[in-house]
Amino acid sequence: MNGLSKDSVNWMDIGPEVAGQRVDNFLLRILKGVPKSHIYRILRSGEVRVNSRRVEPTARLREGDRVRVPPVRAARPESRPAPPGRFPTLPIVFEDAGLLVVDKPAGLAVHGGSGVSHGVIEGLRASRPELPFLELVHRLDRETSGVLVLAKKRSVLTDLHAQLREGRTDKRYLALVKGRWGRGERRVDAPLAKYLLEGGDRRVRVDPQGQPAETVFRPVREVGAFSLVEARLLTGRTHQIRVHLAHLGMPICGDDKYGDFELNRDLVRAGLRRMFLHAARMRLRNPRTNEVLTLSAGLPDELTRCLEALGAPADPESEQRR
Repeated sequence: MNGLSKDSVNWMDIGPEVAGQRVDNFLLRILKGVPKSHIYRILRSGEVRVNSRRVEPTARLREGDRVRVPPVRAARPESRPAPPGRFPTLPIVFEDAGLLVVDKPAGLAVHGGSGVSHGVIEGLRASRPELPFLELVHRLDRETSGVLVLAKKRSVLTDLHAQLREGRTDKRYLALVKGRWGRGERRVDAPLAKYLLEGGDRRVRVDPQGQPAETVFRPVREVGAFSLVEARLLTGRTHQIRVHLAHLGMPICGDDKYGDFELNRDLVRAGLRRMFLHAARMRLRNPRTNEVLTLSAGLPDELTRCLEALGAPADPESEQRR
């Protein structure tokens, strides 16, 4: 475990190279071989402390913080399943010495956990053993397709996290929603809070006591009784676009958590067997070169076919390239 004692408490001082990283991601990196479920267990139980205080998994570390890491044991190597042999080859949107940007398909988790043994990050690490460092810069829901950014250097990851926190990136999604949008842009400023269902599944709802969340929506075109809209994230909360659209009474087609379930069954006839949410474009500054990159991924074939079945032209993205 990278020189950490497995039999006693470890104390770690946070330097500038780690500042800005989430506590859970920090632990996942330093506790190699420890099951992810166990790492979240010691966080929930309060065994992990930052400056002698309990912390949420999403709390971000600051330079000078002192982290208490309890004694943990790594899983035996033979008990850790290898990534599946047929892990899909992901289309590369952009790559240089510090960045790897892929076009993630729907149905593929970005990381293992919650009943999924492996995701994009595990598969890419296995297929790119020559890379000593590879971490997710951000996340996409399992059923969301599109642009996914990974960092190949710690300095790049730290810089991009700062860009995301400070609102210096531009993330655009395409979503097909129930109902006719009409004209005009809509800005939704509605705080979001997480909660648990009786079965333990996590959900998010609009709650005045929740975390600030803002999304700007712009209509792209009407498609029969539906609307294709572009969503621009001003914050990055869990399920933000999905919950904000449901809050407007215009849930995303195919959304199995916040959508219109009867409508979703009807849309299967139009070939929609997934949530119609796609990370179409992201603009950021390359930390290594200072170049502004516009990273884009076209609509997957199944979403294009769905639009055509509902009566839309074949190239819905053309109207949102501006």
